[in-house]
Amino acid sequence: MTIRVIIVDDQAMVRAGFAALLAAQPDIDVVGEAPDGRAGVSVARSTHPDVVLMDVRMPEMDGLAAAREILSPPPGVVHRPRVLMLTTFDVDDYVYEALRAGASGFLLKDAPPADLIAAVRVVAAGEALLAPSVTRRLIADFAASRPAPRKDPSLRLNGLTPRETEVLELIARGLSNQEIAEHLVLAEQTVKTHIGRVLSKLGLRDRAQAVIFAYESGLVTPGDA
Repeated sequence: MTIRVIIVDDQAMVRAGFAALLAAQPDIDVVGEAPDGRAGVSVARSTHPDVVLMDVRMPEMDGLAAAREILSPPPGVVHRPRVLMLTTFDVDDYVYEALRAGASGFLLKDAPPADLIAAVRVVAAGEALLAPSVTRRLIADFAASRPAPRKDPSLRLNGLTPRETEVLELIARGLSNQEIAEHLVLAEQTVKTHIGRVLSKLGLRDRAQAVIFAYESGLVTPGDA
């Protein structure tokens, strides 16, 4: 199955470079490009991509606003692609808000080419892209810049088993599935099962939203990361 991708970035050289790299892959087809968020929304609606590579800062409409429009379409629009934010460390707050809006993760714009290709495939497969080392730094910074979260029963943490709560906490700390398995002395497949149950019980779309939920519910605080 070919992965349909569009690239939304205000720098023509970046778009061209990413497009050439991705189009050279046998399982990826670049079906559109856009120089700003507003055009990106339009291209996404007309081309029905599987993955949108979305820069954070752009003219006309920034990547955050565009991601919100794409991921929360108006009535009658049923296609919802995965959105992968392209960012640098100096726009952390935008990335946090993008994850809250439903983006499937983020990728540093200076990442190696192989990481970009892998990221597109991971996101297209329905997984969230949260590199553990980046997660530890960014998400902790996001939470540290906000008021302490309140432990609200409505956030549904009580519906999780003790083991599921442990798994959610370790996800938020930035551990990979393999690291969680080693930490809890479980098989990696068992960890994946627990993660699936956590997402289902909490009504979350993917791992990215699970991280945000863990911080906003008060389960994890910046010092824990």
